[in-house]
Amino acid sequence: MTETATAEPFTLDNTYARLPGEFYAHAAPTAVAAPRLLRLNRPLADQLGLDAQALEGSAGVEILSGNRVPKGAEPLAMAYAGHQFGNFSPTLGDGRAVLLGEITDRNGARRDIQLKGAGPTPFSSRGDGRAALGPVIREYVVSEGMAGLGIPTTRALAMVATGESVFRMGAEPGGVLTRVAASHVRVGTFEYFSRRGNKDAVRALADYVIERHYPNVADAENPYQALLEEVAERTADLIAQWLLVGFIHGVMNTDNVSIAGETIDYGPCAFMDAYNPATVYSSIDRGGRYAYNQQPGIGQWNLARFAEGLLPILDEDETQAVAQAQAVLERYIKRFETTYYDGLAAKIGLQERREGDADLAYELLECMTEQGADFTLTFRHLADLGQDSDERDDAVRTLFDDSAGFDRWAERWRQRLAADTRDDAARRAAMRAVNPAYIPRNHRIQQAIDAAEAGDYQPLDELLTVVAKPFDDHPELTGYARPPKPEEVVERTFCGT
Repeated sequence: MTETATAEPFTLDNTYARLPGEFYAHAAPTAVAAPRLLRLNRPLADQLGLDAQALEGSAGVEILSGNRVPKGAEPLAMAYAGHQFGNFSPTLGDGRAVLLGEITDRNGARRDIQLKGAGPTPFSSRGDGRAALGPVIREYVVSEGMAGLGIPTTRALAMVATGESVFRMGAEPGGVLTRVAASHVRVGTFEYFSRRGNKDAVRALADYVIERHYPNVADAENPYQALLEEVAERTADLIAQWLLVGFIHGVMNTDNVSIAGETIDYGPCAFMDAYNPATVYSSIDRGGRYAYNQQPGIGQWNLARFAEGLLPILDEDETQAVAQAQAVLERYIKRFETTYYDGLAAKIGLQERREGDADLAYELLECMTEQGADFTLTFRHLADLGQDSDERDDAVRTLFDDSAGFDRWAERWRQRLAADTRDDAARRAAMRAVNPAYIPRNHRIQQAIDAAEAGDYQPLDELLTVVAKPFDDHPELTGYARPPKPEEVVERTFCGT
């Protein structure tokens, strides 16, 4: 076979570049000194119909590092605004990311290809447009972990070391992440135009989003109201899924909310260890605005900002437009509650919802909070229990500082199971299918980052192995399932900018 350097790993299109120039700024990635491919996501490359071998060759690495623009690409930085911790910033935009274009995957869906950490753009302000290797690794691991959990997310195709240093708290090795997304359009993209009173741009953006992401609403009586409904439903489902696995996004600003219903922008994110609904990891969220239990309400708040931007095109009568928007926001609450409570019932092994099931699940959560029980392992070990108490109970009981509370709850839980029609084997299988054994635990991510920066990639590879298939048992890697020891706890995460 000929040298892969002659192959063309990518052929892209860029429909976003066909929107008016006010939607973006042309921005080519800035070359780096010594690009080195650290990891390529071969399964994702296959889903995208890409040649993994070509991507791992010199031509592929040149593209993945930003040193070469692929065929058909029209590199640009997207313009957007955003409410950051409740305060509106009229001009944000891609300050360290370049959208190369789109590729059509094996299922016929268009997927954005973006380089994150690709150098300064017109939206960088005084920033260097670069990314440190640590945050690149964190996003790669967590986004792939979310994909393994079956939660809608952007994906990481590759990470490249740049051979250059970036300066944050000090000098750190630099990296570039290749991110794949259904869309990089955000709530903040709409705000960028609506706050400027640019009704034509709002309409053009909404039409673009409908054509590309929601063609099913194009023929609706009011396509823009139908668009709002679709985005609200996807957002409600997404946040409910976050809560069901203990995920905390960390920075749910409107510029970090995808209109495609995907988890996007993994900065100071983390998964909980011991369950506490008020948990915050982000170093910049000092007031707890984006704490674990605040995420459903923040989701509605962000959707309200999206709805405000759509008001001028929802209806010419402002009163009617507001009424339409309010109705959608109220349905968001019901959608979230349905998805979340159905998910909780499944996590404790209940096949059919009955009155009192939500209270039963909440009683367990309250006991977990009071007794410092690990969120992930409590539910995972619960799946292995039978309808009669036996030695298997100890795997769960030992997670609680005082197991008496759990014992009382387990007695009520078993009484409820007796009313279900499934046998133990079927229930256990169903519970194991929704309760992962592995999550990208914060301390394990940090250990993988520290080791990688020292040139050891084994911890990273092991972590990626278990989070890619989090519902499977990995007997040789069971240590990745356990909570951190006290000296391993990572209490604060950082956004990396």
